[in-house]
Amino acid sequence: MAEVRAGLQDVVVATSQICSIDGQRGKLSYWGYDIHDLAAHSTFEEVVYLLWHGRLPKRAELDELRQQLTENRPVSPEIVELLKRLPPPQHPMETLRTAVSALSLYDPEAEDMSEEANRHKALRLTGQMGMIVAAFGRIREGKEAVAPDPKLNHAANFLYMLQGKAPHAEDARWFDVALILHADHSYNASTFVARVTASTLSDVHSAVTSAIGALKGPLHGGANEQVMKMLLEIQTVDRAEAYLHNLLAQKKKVMGFGHRVYHTEDPRATVLRRMSEELGRRNGNPKWFEISRKIEDLMIREKKINANVDFYSASAYYVLGIPVDLYPLVFAASRIAGWTAHVLEQYANNKLIRPLAEYVGPSNLKYVPIEQR
Repeated sequence: MAEVRAGLQDVVVATSQICSIDGQRGKLSYWGYDIHDLAAHSTFEEVVYLLWHGRLPKRAELDELRQQLTENRPVSPEIVELLKRLPPPQHPMETLRTAVSALSLYDPEAEDMSEEANRHKALRLTGQMGMIVAAFGRIREGKEAVAPDPKLNHAANFLYMLQGKAPHAEDARWFDVALILHADHSYNASTFVARVTASTLSDVHSAVTSAIGALKGPLHGGANEQVMKMLLEIQTVDRAEAYLHNLLAQKKKVMGFGHRVYHTEDPRATVLRRMSEELGRRNGNPKWFEISRKIEDLMIREKKINANVDFYSASAYYVLGIPVDLYPLVFAASRIAGWTAHVLEQYANNKLIRPLAEYVGPSNLKYVPIEQR
């Protein structure tokens, strides 16, 4: 009998050049570039180019990509109207899933499977995802969608389109860093789903819609949303210890801690911790970082479990003014770069992904006519 590993844990299913994770040492790299180096020096647009092309862009190439994202950021009026007409969702991820699927109906190359057309679709989806999220955030509050500002970069444009005002430069830069940190993470659940769909030679929009469906789950993209809900329940640092002990006593999961692939600190959490602290201090609202730090110290001391990418991104996004239930959608607006990179890689050397399962059900049963059952 073949060995069965639940959740495909530690099973290598393919090779990829895009993203490398060293769980023992807590290292994450995109095409060989360490995530800390990229967070300190790069931009989201530069990382998008890196994920798609396997190298950092030259100045002219980066300028061209920025211009292309600017041109492709606006979505058709029909999509904005769709956002207005859809019924209020149980969760905003349902609206994003529907809107992204609908984008294919307005994409002139939707069914063109040439490499050039697929790269065009990746570009359009990356540009449009942030605007859809921001537009939905405003429409549900009875406000009009804000058109993107061609003078702002990708990160600043998202905050501008969501809030209707140009963000502070430091806020925009930190959000840019957050987009870099979330841009890819190897064969995570949503990326794997995207590659499975692409392996059938279905189109890019279908692959990305599949990924959004996987990201909707609270064990994947919804974790930082749950972290912030926990912080809002705690409210003050002096209540953190009793709250956490109560969760642990009930054997409930503390969201934002532990990770399937890291056996030490998630390298993205290292950057996001500093982001949460500095944004909280600059915006005069440090308590969410202070509560988070208290919980982290307790979890390390009592359970020896480290914070992951979701833990400090929750308080950082809250200080930036991003509504809590939009957190998974912001994740998608960043991860679209990685999803499309993996879809393009899958198409380039495709083999249908079709694993086996070990059958453990009954056998040799005889059919019994319905009158005799």
